[in-house]
Amino acid sequence: MTGEEPLVLVERDERRRVALVRLNRPRQLNALNGEVMDQLCDALEALDRDDAIRCLVVTGNERAFAAGADIAEMANATPIELLRTNRIAQWDRVRRISKPVIAAVSGWCLGGGNELAMALDLIVAGEGARFGQPEINLGVIPGAGGTQRLTRAIGKSRAMEMILTGEPIDAREALRLGLVSRVVPDELVVEDAMALAASIATKAPLALRMAKEAVNAAYEMSLTDALAHERRLFYLLFASEDQKEGMAAFVEKRPPDFKGR
Repeated sequence: MTGEEPLVLVERDERRRVALVRLNRPRQLNALNGEVMDQLCDALEALDRDDAIRCLVVTGNERAFAAGADIAEMANATPIELLRTNRIAQWDRVRRISKPVIAAVSGWCLGGGNELAMALDLIVAGEGARFGQPEINLGVIPGAGGTQRLTRAIGKSRAMEMILTGEPIDAREALRLGLVSRVVPDELVVEDAMALAASIATKAPLALRMAKEAVNAAYEMSLTDALAHERRLFYLLFASEDQKEGMAAFVEKRPPDFKGR
């Protein structure tokens, strides 16, 4: 990549304690090849370790968040090569980010791009956004979580239809089904997502981390186990300075000053 523009760009706003991570492969509609995913994961992991940043936003451009995986890279792959390189594990790296991560989606969000957006925590969609899993048209199925996360997000019947037909849905339908959290004018997608991130970034960092962990547990545990896990996280936060600060600030009717400790 020497002499070429990075495939992932990072903009930091330390005043608001947020960062914008932008996929930067516009001619390919941000198709997700191995190098893009490596750079994306590296950027997210570096920001996850950075105490100056408390919430992240991932976006593409006005034409596409990401129009899928890079088919040219995959077309002639063998099962052994796929197993050896294990590129799909990069989506697991994204899911392990402990800070809240918002997807700001404009244009196409298909295949691996939709799987990437679903691996994040919230989706802010532009009115012109389109979401889908078109892998069936290529003779394969979603392989980076599409059959699992989409079903959990919108229910079996609608997910089955999307995956078996390969047909996308628009932003309003995605909102109605619960795939996205809000729909805004296309030109305001990044601005709205960054404002949401800035609002989240004012909260206690440890509580944000544990709230995210608890909500994700709702999809992965039985209700009994998830409730017990939630309770343990709740109790654990009473060992933090931020809990003392938050409750003292409430009683004293002043804004809290959270330190992440």
